[in-house]
Amino acid sequence: MAWDEWEQLKAAAAERSTGRMQIDHLADPVGGGGGVPGKLRSDKGAWSKTGADVGDLRDNIGKALAKLEDGQKSLGKDSGCLTAAAQQEVHTSWERYVRNVSGRCEKLSGLLEKVGNDQLRTDEAISAEIAKLKTEYKDTPAVGGQSKGR
Repeated sequence: MAWDEWEQLKAAAAERSTGRMQIDHLADPVGGGGGVPGKLRSDKGAWSKTGADVGDLRDNIGKALAKLEDGQKSLGKDSGCLTAAAQQEVHTSWERYVRNVSGRCEKLSGLLEKVGNDQLRTDEAISAEIAKLKTEYKDTPAVGGQSKGR
């Protein structure tokens, strides 16, 4: 029974399909349309705001990192407790990770604001800049919390 319903849904979707990919958009409040077909519009303000928002995220990450460091100070360096030693290992891992995220946000923020200011750049140049970020701040495998023979 469920398979028949699935086939009916697929057939109905195929009937509605034009065979072309279309990105959904909001209708133009003035003209009622969605803009000029085939023309991509970019808004400098949107790029700049997104860049600023990513910069704010970086600032908040910095505040969180400061709180993380404050909490770590209370454990002391050599408390002799195995749990504290394991926690220190995790803290070191997370500190490095959070600093990398902060650096990624800083560079991405600048890139987004630059795109807003220089919209004549090609998509390829923008893609290359983002690819550099992906290479520089490649996610690392999880560390900490493994038994390490304990």
